[in-house]
Amino acid sequence: MPPPPHKTRLTRPPPHQQEYFISGFHIVLPLLSSELHLAPAAQTWPSSVFTLAASACLLPLGRLSDLRGAHPVFAAGLAWAALSCLAAGFCRSYAALVACRALTGVGAAAFLPAGITLIGKTYRPGPRKNLVFALYGAFAPLGFFAGILLGGVAGQFLDWRWYFWIGAAVMAVICAAGVWAVPRDLCRNVPEGAPGMDWWGVVTVVPGVVLLVYGITESSQAARGWASPQIIATVVAGACFLAAAVYVEGWVATDPLLPADLFAPPYMKRLVAGLFLAYGAFGLFLFYSSFYLEVVLGKSPLQTAVWYIPMVGCGLVLGAVGGLTLHRLPGRVLLVLSGLGFVVACLLFALMPEDPNYWAWVMPAMIASSVGIDIAFTVSNVFITTNLPLKRQGLAGALINSTLFLGISVLLGFGNVAVAHTSHLPLRENYQVAFWLAVGVAGAALWIFAFIDLGQAKSQLTLEEREQIDMQNRQGSKQLSQPPASV
Repeated sequence: MPPPPHKTRLTRPPPHQQEYFISGFHIVLPLLSSELHLAPAAQTWPSSVFTLAASACLLPLGRLSDLRGAHPVFAAGLAWAALSCLAAGFCRSYAALVACRALTGVGAAAFLPAGITLIGKTYRPGPRKNLVFALYGAFAPLGFFAGILLGGVAGQFLDWRWYFWIGAAVMAVICAAGVWAVPRDLCRNVPEGAPGMDWWGVVTVVPGVVLLVYGITESSQAARGWASPQIIATVVAGACFLAAAVYVEGWVATDPLLPADLFAPPYMKRLVAGLFLAYGAFGLFLFYSSFYLEVVLGKSPLQTAVWYIPMVGCGLVLGAVGGLTLHRLPGRVLLVLSGLGFVVACLLFALMPEDPNYWAWVMPAMIASSVGIDIAFTVSNVFITTNLPLKRQGLAGALINSTLFLGISVLLGFGNVAVAHTSHLPLRENYQVAFWLAVGVAGAALWIFAFIDLGQAKSQLTLEEREQIDMQNRQGSKQLSQPPASV
């Protein structure tokens, strides 16, 4: 029997620090690029390396959370990310900045699945858990806007380095609060039969993902594009590592990083594929919308930050309302609404005129993007954590966040290629190529969501309890079907 809900100090979800480092970095990136003399084609890599490092390390660190307990992994990840973020503020070269951003992503890969594990184990399935995950999702726009606002303030009034130093200080405070706030009994509650670390999976999956995405992203900077020898070698090496990972995970590993039962729940594979595309479209929207507002429309960093406020307000409303309605509305309806939000947000920027009216174009796009990301995040968190056993909660958090980060990394790489190959166009039309790519990707995600029937998130039972009841029912039916013994 799983532990009852804790009524101790863990009463609310942890803040979304990763949103801070995704959103705010895009605001300071134009200023940072000017100071470090970054070519336009090189600007994508400092942004995408954070999500790439996080997505590559989420599965092994999620497994470590299941193996050693979520609390120490959560605290260590925050401390690691704080130190690497602090170091990023002192960077004076492109290579050092990329390295620090990658190390920060590794820290995020530790505390994100551990945080979801702590919440998933604390609250039982049902309306209360729906509300908690909706509130957890509501912190995303707060972290997102904090990154944009502080990025705008640092870029306009201070120095871009302060963006990293403030982030490091905030993470240090969260780390200290997490050490104090997480219940001690939960820290020691590692499920029996928790799998061991899959080192063969680590040495094949992590380099495979990194090399493949690196090759896609760097192809736009190479002299001969995809035909460049270093790009061919990188992509082929990444594909070979991933092919080896498929063999290792399927036929060699005793406890694979991606066990087959992780995708056993109905519609799980389809949901992961749809989320991968939806999050990729959101990454394209987020990256190129900030550049579009600052570079094409000529808005200051602070004004750009203010223009993102509707995304925050809508996210807070969805967080407050979503937890109260998630068990009343079918999951398919919510996913379709999310997919429509992604499509509308990207489409508005793709069709945006040269001198757009904020209220007619920018604000609706921000609201639509919030509808897309917040609903998708909440629904996927509740569905995945509820339909996987306690021993898989760390991997559940890793799967959720690796889908998010890997989708952003891969699609940003393809977006960079598309923009680089149309660089002869005027700047506005050049960026619109990326938005049209995002429209197509979001449309594909919407099509997949339309064929996912998740039902309503209203069960009050954990997966283990549902399986135990089914077993008892089968045993009872078997006993009733047997003829009575003769006297």
